[in-house]
Amino acid sequence: MTSAVRYHRDAGTAIGILTLDRPDNRNSMTPELLDAFLAASAAARADTGARCLIVTGTGTSFSAGADFKSTLQRASPDAAPHERSYAMYAPFLSLLDIPVPIVGALNGHAVGGGFGLALVCDLRIGAEDAKYGANFVRLGLAPGMAISYLLPRLIGPARASELLLTGELVDGRRAADLGVLNRAVPAPSVLPTATELATTIASNAPLAIRATKAAIRRGLELHIREAAAAEAYAQAETLTTDDAREGIAALLARRPPTFTGR
Repeated sequence: MTSAVRYHRDAGTAIGILTLDRPDNRNSMTPELLDAFLAASAAARADTGARCLIVTGTGTSFSAGADFKSTLQRASPDAAPHERSYAMYAPFLSLLDIPVPIVGALNGHAVGGGFGLALVCDLRIGAEDAKYGANFVRLGLAPGMAISYLLPRLIGPARASELLLTGELVDGRRAADLGVLNRAVPAPSVLPTATELATTIASNAPLAIRATKAAIRRGLELHIREAAAAEAYAQAETLTTDDAREGIAALLARRPPTFTGR
């Protein structure tokens, strides 16, 4: 069986590509995929010949977020609930350790934790007809993956509040209008467009590019891991509610949820 996530860089190029490759499960966050992502991210970080990284997926989804049919327990059994919540997102957050620019080639839907993965990228090219957003509140959950931290800084508090408080998913065209995506293109053009952008970036002075990325992060005070850890408390608390159980059950049954506020 091939790895659920793989990293490679073709000889003679400076562009590394990290690919989520479980299209049959919409590249959802299963233990297998998260473990493989961590390994692929480490390989990308260790590749000193890469000047830019593309993160993409196979199939119709970039990543559909958590797989509620699977156990996402990644912390020790005696870990606190918020520690278990944070541990689920830690593999995706490992992209923060990569010093070169990261271009998200969002080949399809990016929802929940998958949307968070997209936001951790420095730039994003998305598919026009795919859906993007964080629907946590529609499942009875508070957000995770530092989405409530990253999204307001990307598109402004008012627009971010509308998306996060309604749980609305928007198509690629609307996501580009909002500023979530740098560009929205037809799905077959996502990876070529991202590759063209990454090639342009990689053609510039490597040390200057790394320093510029670091300066942008410093200027925006992107303490993303701390934000994700703080979010984990609220997400862990909401996960124990009747509303969360109802929201997840409704999602799996493909029916509207009935929330009771308990």
